[in-house]
Amino acid sequence: MFYATLCAFFLIPVAGAHFAAWHKGMYCLNGTTPGLDDDNTNAIVDPLFNMTKADWWFHHYNSCDQFPPADGDFLELPANGEFTVELAVNRAFTTLSFGGANTGVFGDGQDYTNGLGGVDCISQLNIHTQNQSMAAGTAFAISYQSELADVTPENLVVFSTLYHTPWERLATYAVPNLPSCPPGGCICAWGWVPNGCGEPNMYMQGFRCKVTGEPGKTALAPAVPPTWCEDSPDDCTTGARQMIYWNQLEENNIFVSGNDARGFPKSPAYNSVLGFSEGMPLFCRT
Repeated sequence: MFYATLCAFFLIPVAGAHFAAWHKGMYCLNGTTPGLDDDNTNAIVDPLFNMTKADWWFHHYNSCDQFPPADGDFLELPANGEFTVELAVNRAFTTLSFGGANTGVFGDGQDYTNGLGGVDCISQLNIHTQNQSMAAGTAFAISYQSELADVTPENLVVFSTLYHTPWERLATYAVPNLPSCPPGGCICAWGWVPNGCGEPNMYMQGFRCKVTGEPGKTALAPAVPPTWCEDSPDDCTTGARQMIYWNQLEENNIFVSGNDARGFPKSPAYNSVLGFSEGMPLFCRT
């Protein structure tokens, strides 16, 4: 306990910090220094903006995709169940670091018992929102490939969304009746596109994952790009959908212009504006 308390004095400041989904099955859990298990890393939280695909794809630009989880560590996806990850600005504020000594209700180690949110963009946590109800939503996707190099936008399918996140540290996602992964497991990804309150960037990080429990039998269809359909539900993309790739130098898969129903500039998100239902938006069988 003394060690955990002592180390807390050396945590990276959170001003301007961003978010990632933390789990032992993630890439870049230990940071990006070979041989170093960094309890205080935030390498994976950096947002992706105006980059080439080679750099933004699975957070390659700072080599996070080159640091896989330890052998045997997977994000387990119980078919027809749910799983929990920790949304935080730094590994230090999760149970994966310092024995969990620095965790709180929120992802910067704080509880904010006097409330968090208001009219203006939240500055205590850089989560690009004014309050929980306006948080844009996050998503997980799965590819039935065992090697990250074999993952493509077409075989990486969104299978679970969670409205009004990121917000608190603990986030629980529903899992549909996914089929089994190959023997080497699957590759999963977590994504988030903020809606205003700062740079219009995106987030993408990788996991090794596997489906547990009683998996389904039907393979997923190839994924297609989502479409903006806030005011026209008939225009929503149905079936297997890709993650959102936008505001990059190349290989964006969605373009929007004008204002949304609230009068703000349109921003694609893992919620109803693109037809993503909360929970398991998986209408994607072959």
